[in-house]
Amino acid sequence: MEIGKSAPAFELYDQSDNLYRLSDSLGAWVVLFFYPKDNTPGCTAEVCDFNSEYDRLLVLGVKLFGISTDSRRSHQRFAQKHQLKFPILSDQQGKVASAYESLFRLGPVKIAKRDSFIINPQGEIAAIYRGVQAKGHGRFIHEKIQQLMAD
Repeated sequence: MEIGKSAPAFELYDQSDNLYRLSDSLGAWVVLFFYPKDNTPGCTAEVCDFNSEYDRLLVLGVKLFGISTDSRRSHQRFAQKHQLKFPILSDQQGKVASAYESLFRLGPVKIAKRDSFIINPQGEIAAIYRGVQAKGHGRFIHEKIQQLMAD
């Protein structure tokens, strides 16, 4: 994973059984954020922080996707509980997290690390953030994407 390189393609389903592909978002800025587990304190804080920034990102034309290795059913309950406005994608096999070098393995257990990526309209990695702080990360990403768009 390097800035300026093509972002790894993905094809995943969200909490509402909608299929999303990175290729469908070409021409728009994309934010992908990986998180470990639905309904845990840090992940809930991060997802809710992105949810509070979502309308402002949408005005900028940004596509926002959360990704974890949890099931679609888990995502559905999580999204309903917190009234999420954006898709959270299920990567149960960890293939997309692995492609983004964001997969943590503990024996047979696979979870996503807390990493975020900004992808430019050409499908290239514009920014990488590893091991981020959950609280305030949505606002941080909103500010960073505004800077990137201005450059």
